[in-house]
Amino acid sequence: MKYIDEFQDPMLAERLLEDIHAAVTRPWALMEVCGGQTHSIIRHGIDQLLPEEVELIHGPGCPVCVTPLELIDKALEIASRPEVIFCSFGDMLRVPGTGRDLFQVRSEGGDVRVVYSPLDALTLARENPDREVVFFGIGFETTAPPNAMAVHQAAKLGVRNFSLLVSHVRVPPAIEAIMSAPDCRVRAFLAAGHVCSVMGTQEYPELAERFGVPIVVTGFEPLDILEGVRRAVRQLEAGRHTVENAYPRAVVAQGNPAARAMLDEVFVTADRGWRGIGVIPDSGWRLAPRYREFDAEYRFSVDGITTREPAACRSGEVLQGLLKPHECEAFGTTCTPRTPLGATMVSSEGACAAYYLYRRLGGPTTAPLEASTRD
Repeated sequence: MKYIDEFQDPMLAERLLEDIHAAVTRPWALMEVCGGQTHSIIRHGIDQLLPEEVELIHGPGCPVCVTPLELIDKALEIASRPEVIFCSFGDMLRVPGTGRDLFQVRSEGGDVRVVYSPLDALTLARENPDREVVFFGIGFETTAPPNAMAVHQAAKLGVRNFSLLVSHVRVPPAIEAIMSAPDCRVRAFLAAGHVCSVMGTQEYPELAERFGVPIVVTGFEPLDILEGVRRAVRQLEAGRHTVENAYPRAVVAQGNPAARAMLDEVFVTADRGWRGIGVIPDSGWRLAPRYREFDAEYRFSVDGITTREPAACRSGEVLQGLLKPHECEAFGTTCTPRTPLGATMVSSEGACAAYYLYRRLGGPTTAPLEASTRD
């Protein structure tokens, strides 16, 4: 297969579905740990085409959504400072902090800019030597290498007015935390292909063996996801629990050695808070001591942050796979993309945003909402 259209072929999808229907004999709950996969599942109605015995649970796979509220509030405070040019990907501007978001900071006079790469922010720092340029570095293992490269380049070029506000998280510790929860129903995982394209699959066999769960590395198109489900169901029905790579066109076992080397140089693993979930040990990165001067939290010494989550927001339960978005009382009423209570409603990878965009309001056959009519 060479073209995207081939990964959306309805005849091939039907064959995969037939195979899944033929294989399943009992209920199984599978979790995808990738917001991009969640949106593809809801957009194409994949979960509604599967046998009723197969449930897809949406995990904490949206990097914007799991960025802790305390760090968002720190970002808002730093971005409000007159000497700062605060740079971020566009997804973060609507994410609610305690009482406001980055759009509001910009409306109040803060210099908040949307960039497409951390290297764009580094360029701004070189062009504005009299300003402090801060890049909000969020994401899973996929976005961490370019952020590490930006810090590496800043040090190499002597750009001292550039810093990184780091909120990087890692998938394997999240899987461990999910499986260790007493109310966990997950019996298999669809692992994020883009994460594994960077890190490889070497961290997953131990998790599969320890918790007795199949882990299938999966892509993002409909056929990718259906093939991942097919392989996971076949393993479950056979009583097996191994790691399979169903995304070989992008993933090899060792990952990307150059990217991993850059991560090892610039970052060290650390405990990280996940919004709606709490602290997961060794689940994130922070800048290594040799790069500490480029750490925005250290540079700006933001203290005294008091956070407050909206009482009506249940995004934490959504992120843990305990609740479907439309099961939240605020969904689509007091919580919409225009008036979000949580990040899961505004991020392009958020589960609540997917359910709202594609009109998944609770009925079994709701039709997609065209992007042009999105609230």
